[in-house]
Formats: sequence, C-alpha cells, structure tokens
Amino acid sequence: MEIHNNEYTITTDNNNLNLTFIHNFLTHESDWSRGISYDTVKTSIENSLNFGLFHNGQQIGFARVISDFATIAYVGDIFILKAYRGLKLSKWLMEVIMSHRNLQGLRRWILLTDTADWLYKKYGFTQLPNPEIYMEKHNPKVYQQ
Repeated sequence: MEIHNNEYTITTDNNNLNLTFIHNFLTHESDWSRGISYDTVKTSIENSLNFGLFHNGQQIGFARVISDFATIAYVGDIFILKAYRGLKLSKWLMEVIMSHRNLQGLRRWILLTDTADWLYKKYGFTQLPNPEIYMEKHNPKVYQQ
C-alpha cells in the first residue's frame, strides 16, 4: 500500500524502509527502546505490518502493527522526527493505520504510551477500564543487557 498527501507518502512496503534510520531513532531517541540492537529492530520489522512515513523520498517517521489480522492488533514504535511534528502527520499516520484493509473488524487494539494519549483517544483508544485484569511481563532493561 502506498498513499500520497502532497510531498508526503506513507507506505507499507518494507523494501522502502530505512532500517538504519528506524534503528537510530529507536535506540538513541526513544524512551521505550533505548539500546535496542539493529538485529532486533530488523526482526521486529520482518514480523510486523509496517508504515513508513516519507517526505520527498526521505523517511521521517514510522509505525508498526503486530496482528493476527482477525482479532487483535498492537500498535507500537510510532514516531515522527521532531522537525516534522505539529504538521498533523501523526494524525494522518494513525488514520492510515486504522483504515488499513487487513485491520478491520478486530475485537481489540492495544498500544502503550505515556506521551500522546490525546492523539490516540481520537481513534477510540481509552485507558484500561479494568486494569485489574491486565497482566504483563515487562523487562525495561532488556536492550541494555
């Protein structure tokens, strides 16, 4: 899939993704995956539905979805370079993700954020209504080991 909006493009073609760019952002600029290895990023991309955001052919953002394409989807690793924030590109990226033909009719969407909840609320995401039933196994230092 490839969608254009003036000089911006969103594609799901993994061949167009700049893995070095994605890895550099995730390992050096994100709070959630600091220190992640290139091989781990590569493997995660190979096993996800990915959305690359480009400006005149230069990658400026990214998001990936882990899904069985029938019941559930997890949205993760969403980012847009600082120089391009405030241009409504994150809204466009979320619209493209939420409308992707393979992600329709799902029972549950999941994402974790501590920064842009205002954005995700526009697409129906809410705080956990029953956090007491939510469980996780989380190792925040896994990439530093």
